[in-house]
Amino acid sequence: MKIKSQRDFWSGLMFLVVGVAFAWASVSNYSFGSSARPGPGYFPFGLGVLLGLLGAVLAFKALTIESADGQPIGDIAWKPLAIVVGAIVVFGFALPRLGLAVTLPLLIIITSLAGDEIRWRDLVLSCVILTVGSWAVFIKGLSLVIPVWPTFLGG
Repeated sequence: MKIKSQRDFWSGLMFLVVGVAFAWASVSNYSFGSSARPGPGYFPFGLGVLLGLLGAVLAFKALTIESADGQPIGDIAWKPLAIVVGAIVVFGFALPRLGLAVTLPLLIIITSLAGDEIRWRDLVLSCVILTVGSWAVFIKGLSLVIPVWPTFLGG
């Protein structure tokens, strides 16, 4: 059997493996419940199954549908990968100390460095919209206990 699209095959296989792992972990670590009263494992199981199905369809498509030049996998973009992973690590360490109002714009600014061009107007707009939206959803809407302001300001 010949792989006709390397990109689709390997991404489909990755989705399939991650989906199956999430579905298995959700059933083995949390109670599943029922449709009338879903438990904590119900939603992650459904998402894992959907992700696995998406991966299976994508991998099947890569094995059956011919693509131009086989769509080879290109080189790994190490710089953007390192910047995004580093930004997530910074976010995890900074959130309890600097609060949501400082940490989220910091995350957005750091991750913007992974791209080739930065549009400052779009960057500022993203910082404002995502910070206000996150505050509205997580703090006001879900009542999560997340610091909004830096601890040294008494927040």
